[in-house]
Amino acid sequence: MMTTPCVLFVHAHPDDEASSTGVTIATLHAQGVRTVLVTCTGGELGDSPSGITPDHDDHDTDEVAQHRLDELRAACAILGIDRLELLGYHDSGMMGWDSNKRADCFWQASIPDAAQRLANIMRQEQPVAVVTYDENGFYGHPDHIQANRVTRAALDLLEEAPALYYPVLPLSRARAFAAMAPPEGMEGEGPNLEELEAMATPDEEVVVEIDGRDVVSLKRAALLAHQSQTGSSFFATMPEELFAQVFAVEAYAQPGHRDEPVRHSLF
Repeated sequence: MMTTPCVLFVHAHPDDEASSTGVTIATLHAQGVRTVLVTCTGGELGDSPSGITPDHDDHDTDEVAQHRLDELRAACAILGIDRLELLGYHDSGMMGWDSNKRADCFWQASIPDAAQRLANIMRQEQPVAVVTYDENGFYGHPDHIQANRVTRAALDLLEEAPALYYPVLPLSRARAFAAMAPPEGMEGEGPNLEELEAMATPDEEVVVEIDGRDVVSLKRAALLAHQSQTGSSFFATMPEELFAQVFAVEAYAQPGHRDEPVRHSLF
């Protein structure tokens, strides 16, 4: 049995670990908890290092995947991730793209096969908690949805399954964020209330909040390590003080749980 507690994160693409759970990972690392990241795809359908979008003829998926792997490793070092495992599936792209039909993409992966691979990692690490997206993949991305399906199938293969958590955006926080006036000179489009509300979770379904005010700078640094994807984003250009105000707390729900007292630890 592991003497050091472990929390395992299942994410779809490089940069998801930082954007969804960066504060949590850095907080756990500071507490001496072992953190394991499983990244399901190479993120091949992200922008290239030179900014070429995936719909362009010159978009090189192999180049993108290698560059994003380098960025991922840099982000892992910043957050203190102890083990990175790559499942190696091809990025499926957004829902409805032709790339959803690729035989090697994650959306087309055999759930039993992928679940067995993930379960083997879980057996090695014996996590006390597992984190992945909810059934809608947080915002409907096929790779996020598939990560949920594969993770739940992997947990079903274990004799004793750890607790499962979904990172969520509380509705009250989404509304407060949308109401903020962007500082002058900030680049990119600001938050859209309708889009945020569509992704948000009712506050009463939140069961855990991780307060990472001491480590939120690491979340920002990890996001910026994914420069090819975040370099010109709205979030990357936020002043550090505003970024800390908005992103210092990460919230989690659990399937089937609601109206419970909010805790401040995943285990």
